[in-house]
Amino acid sequence: MLDKVMDRLHDPAVYALPAMALLIVIELVAMKFSDDEEQTGYDLRDHRTSILTGLGSLISSTLLRTLALALYLLVYEYVAPWHLSSTNWMTLVLVFFAVELLLYVYHRASHAIRLIWAGHQVHHSSQYFNLSTALRRKWAQWFEKAIWFPLPLFGVHPALVFSMHSIHLLYGLFSHTEKIGKLPRFIEYVFVTPSHHRVHHGTEPEYIDKNFGSILIIWDRLFGTFQPEVQRPTYGLTKQIDSYSIWHVQVHEFATMFRDVRQARTVKHKLAYVFGPPGWKPAEERTPEQGHGGPGQADAGTGRTSEALA
Repeated sequence: MLDKVMDRLHDPAVYALPAMALLIVIELVAMKFSDDEEQTGYDLRDHRTSILTGLGSLISSTLLRTLALALYLLVYEYVAPWHLSSTNWMTLVLVFFAVELLLYVYHRASHAIRLIWAGHQVHHSSQYFNLSTALRRKWAQWFEKAIWFPLPLFGVHPALVFSMHSIHLLYGLFSHTEKIGKLPRFIEYVFVTPSHHRVHHGTEPEYIDKNFGSILIIWDRLFGTFQPEVQRPTYGLTKQIDSYSIWHVQVHEFATMFRDVRQARTVKHKLAYVFGPPGWKPAEERTPEQGHGGPGQADAGTGRTSEALA
C-alpha cells in the first residue's frame, strides 16, 4: 500500500511551480509599469503574505493528501464495487466533470457554513487581485480533502482524483488577474474567466456569493449563482482584516468563531455559530438592517465577512 501511495502522489501543481513563479514576476512587472487606474495594483507586503501562505498550504496539502490518498486507496481497493480504467478517455471525461461539480458544491458550502468559511476566508482576505492571490490558500484543508470520498467509492483511482484536482488548481492561476479583460462571448459563457472570478472576490452586495465554478461557469448558470462583472470590484472581506501576518490571516476567523461559541447562551446558538452561515447572530441581537443573517445579505456576513456581526 505504501508503495502505491508514494508512486501515485505526483502532483502536477508542484511540477508547475517554476512556471507559476515566472508568471507572477511577469505580472508584477506589468503592473509596476501600468497606468491603468481601473486596476488595484499591488503591494509587495501583500504579495509576500500570499506567497508564504501558499508555501505553508503546500506543506499542509502534501501531508493531508498523503493521508487521504492512503485512506481512499483502502476504499478503492476493498469497498468500491468496480474499478474504472484510469487510462480510458471516458473515465477521464467523467472524472473531470465529477471533480468540477464536487468543487462547485464544496466551494458554495464554504461560503454558507461558518466552520468551512473560517478556512476559506484566507483566500478572500487580500484586498488585491493578482496571480499571487491564487496562492493564498488555507492550511486547514481537511474539508477540501474529504469531498472526494464518493469518487474512490465508485471506482475512481484516488491518484486520478487528486491529479484532476491539481489541474483545476492550476487553471485557477489564470483566473486571478486584472490584466485580462473580458474574453470572447463563447469562452465567457462556458468557462470561468478572470472577469467571472473578479466578481467572486468582490465585496459589493451583488457580487457576494457568486461565481463558484472552478473551470466551468455552467454550474453557476444552472444553479442561479452566476453574476457578470458590471463594475470593477472592491476586493477582500466585507470587514477587512488589514494584516499581513500569515498566522493571523489563517486563524483569526477560527478564533472569532470559538469566542462566539464560548459566549453563546444555548447549545442551539453554539451550533449555529459553527454550522450556520458566516455572520449569523441570534434574533435578539440583530438590528432590523441585519435581517435574518442568511445568504444574500452582505451585512450579515454571507461568506465574505471576517468578523461581521461578531
